[in-house]
Amino acid sequence: MNQPYDAFENLRKHNARLDDSVRLGSGIQLAAWSNHFDRVTQCSDHHTLSLYINNGYETYQKTTGGWKSGGGPDRFCLMPENGETTWDIRNAFSFVHLYCTDAHLRHIAEQIWDRSPANLQLDEKTFAEDPRITQLYRHFLLSSDWQQSANHMTLSTASTLLLTHLVQHYSSVQWKLPAVRGGLAPVVLRNIQAYIEQHISEPLTLAELALEAGLSEFHFARMFKQSTRQAPHQYVMQRRMVRAETLVRHSPLSLTEIAMACGFSSASHFSNRFKSMLGVTPSQLRSEGK
Repeated sequence: MNQPYDAFENLRKHNARLDDSVRLGSGIQLAAWSNHFDRVTQCSDHHTLSLYINNGYETYQKTTGGWKSGGGPDRFCLMPENGETTWDIRNAFSFVHLYCTDAHLRHIAEQIWDRSPANLQLDEKTFAEDPRITQLYRHFLLSSDWQQSANHMTLSTASTLLLTHLVQHYSSVQWKLPAVRGGLAPVVLRNIQAYIEQHISEPLTLAELALEAGLSEFHFARMFKQSTRQAPHQYVMQRRMVRAETLVRHSPLSLTEIAMACGFSSASHFSNRFKSMLGVTPSQLRSEGK
């Protein structure tokens, strides 16, 4: 989906402040918002998963029995397509939205379970709690700089895992996840590893690697981990750092040029990630070699 999502555009017409946003290659969009003292009615032609980050205690949903509260950090709301909801925000809070079309959600289900759901209906959820959802968005979405292309693999992986979880636990389908036996065929693994090395300077996504392997994102991620003992986003980041360390030690490129060559769109983010994985900054490592 290339056109704007309804819920996204609707919020921009209200008091909500857009703090961050990213579109991922699979058609999913993430948006980080802040809002206060606002009343919003949403009715969209797509699904929206709303994840509460801070506060939200004074957020109310309009129901037939009156205004219902129950928001707070780590609560989530699931708003299926074409469902109308009205919200009254009586204090400041921050939240993340994940937008997805029904076609994309069905595509995920078909790829994972190898069958088409005759009737996939997402459940509407308000102020719900789920430890798995909290873990995925806290650990992956909130810990990554969305504007850094080097992080798009992590963001796309987490988004796919979230949508898979929604289909399995909050829909009319509720199929068990299929068992994945064995890893990638050696020739497929070698091709994927070579593809990663050739495109290490680019914003790789899970969908891109899965397409190269001829597998669904879900199956590719699980089979890749069985083959390498690392999730795809962990492997790609490790390879970025291996390339970066080699260039810092042995090339005349500036640190900014090395950052770009390894898929980072800013030298500061590159330096922070480099230090977190190698224990020293790129400039410190280069100074030690002189």
